[in-house]
Amino acid sequence: MNPVMIFDIETVPDTQAGRTLHEGLADMDDQAVAAALGHLRRQQNGTDFLPLHLHRVVAISVVLATHDTLKVWSLGDLDADEAELLSRFFAGIERYHPTLVSWNGSGFDLPVLHYRGLLHGISAPDYWEIGDQAREFRYNNYLGRYHWRHIDLMDVLAGYQPRANAPLTQIATMLGFPGKMGMSGDKVWEAWQRGDLEGIRNYCETDVLNTYLVYLRFERFRGRLDATALQAEQQRLREMLSQSPKPHLQAFLHAWP
Repeated sequence: MNPVMIFDIETVPDTQAGRTLHEGLADMDDQAVAAALGHLRRQQNGTDFLPLHLHRVVAISVVLATHDTLKVWSLGDLDADEAELLSRFFAGIERYHPTLVSWNGSGFDLPVLHYRGLLHGISAPDYWEIGDQAREFRYNNYLGRYHWRHIDLMDVLAGYQPRANAPLTQIATMLGFPGKMGMSGDKVWEAWQRGDLEGIRNYCETDVLNTYLVYLRFERFRGRLDATALQAEQQRLREMLSQSPKPHLQAFLHAWP
């Protein structure tokens, strides 16, 4: 089984970049800067969802699935800074060349990681390879929308039509999986202000578990797993969760009929 890395990120407003880009925010605290950035965005676009280069990554969660390994975790310790999170993420790609799987990764997660990697001076040559140095990346690389080294499940299932996009939690729930647990993306900034990074990471891990379960169903849909193999992979995940001492993973297991 080729390594598969399902990933998800959580972000907060990059208040330092906000101060750099807008002189009038220089003397404000983080909460005021975030509010001001949201207000500016609403005036410009009618939404307070910030442009992607103004998102700061605070959590990256991963499910890693190989022939003999299955685990879920959040990269870095609680005190790891953003640069370390990104370094660990791209180092994993450079080392294992996994199939990346996401939900809306092409539209959000990866562009955010690109901007933040640029900011922190990250090096990830294999991630950016398109066949100039390695022939095997020419027709299947991480950047091609219609390639398979990165599978954005939302984009693929929507037939690459934005009007057909669907929220992960609705698709997961429709398929009988737990869906959103603990919080939602729009509550991450509030949790961050409370200092609840652990809660953010736990939420991110349950999101990536939902994505993994949808991915397994997708693999069945496209003929990569038969019914027996699908059941075996789901059972492998149940056993992994049942052995975890973490309450949020136990809660996910109990919410999964």
